[in-house]
Amino acid sequence: MTQRLPSLSLLVCAVLLMPFVGTTATAHATDDEPSAETIVQNAEELMRGDSQQGTYRMKVITPDYEREMTFDFWAEGNDKTFIRILEPSRDRGVTYLKLGTEMWNHVPRIDRTVRIPPSMMMQSWMGSNFTNDDLAQASSLVEDYEQELLGRTEVNGTEAFHVELTARPDAAVAWEKLHYFVAVDTFIPLRAEYFDERGDKVRIMRFDEVGEMGGRTIPQVMEVTEPDNPGEKTRLELVDMQFNIDIDASIFTRRNLERSR
Repeated sequence: MTQRLPSLSLLVCAVLLMPFVGTTATAHATDDEPSAETIVQNAEELMRGDSQQGTYRMKVITPDYEREMTFDFWAEGNDKTFIRILEPSRDRGVTYLKLGTEMWNHVPRIDRTVRIPPSMMMQSWMGSNFTNDDLAQASSLVEDYEQELLGRTEVNGTEAFHVELTARPDAAVAWEKLHYFVAVDTFIPLRAEYFDERGDKVRIMRFDEVGEMGGRTIPQVMEVTEPDNPGEKTRLELVDMQFNIDIDASIFTRRNLERSR
């Protein structure tokens, strides 16, 4: 497994620092609870659907600088993703394409296309706390991890399932383990904690500002923070999103990757 380097860095998932979310452990799972796999599958389907098309706004905050960007986003399942940066002007037109296990980045200013190898999927995306894998949605919490329901807890006043996810032996993922907190009544994800192979917590993702978008009630903000870098955070905000729509096949092509506009 390859861990993302601890540099600063959604889009691009994802990465996020508001007041620390407190959790308090309660009882273990009972026979009346849904399975851990069902909980994770429902949460993942809520956030992804079969396809997505929308716009994100990202803000990277460090002790030395702040940086904002806006980008359009298309995705089908875990296999196809396309991103085009709109702002800032110096990055306008930069694109990313993921097909299966392959990913490329095109920079129109120098007319150069670079392949992003699997070993770099966990590195920072555009200087943020999100990784290439986050933004490409390459990993699946259902397919790449074993799930165990530890019980229920409370996250900022909301009752939540507490699920532990452990990487499957053959999964090409960076995180050895995750603790995932999902609202009991809605299956809305509330918080995710990421651990490395040594068992150290290296990243926290918080889901916030739940509201209606694309016909779904979902968190519209994700924030990522890293315990080892307390002065850094990345905020990823959904500006607009549609789910389960038909996306033209030409979007997910090398030709579109390198098309200037």
